Amino acid sequence: MTQTITTNTGRFSLRSEASGPHWIAWLTRDPEPRPVRDVVLVGETREEAESRARTWLDQAQARGDV
Repeated sequence: MTQTITTNTGRFSLRSEASGPHWIAWLTRDPEPRPVRDVVLVGETREEAESRARTWLDQAQARGDV
């Protein structure tokens, strides 16, 4: 699944997929296919993994990392 997130630091794609018994989510910055800062987040559900990715993006922006 892919969603687009637009922030004051740019446009990101939020991607997620099932990986064994859990879900993983990561953000890419178009057109790069790699996860931003090589960060992949894990959750028990897709919603949890995607929520963790959004939280990570908010925190990374606050630190000026993205």
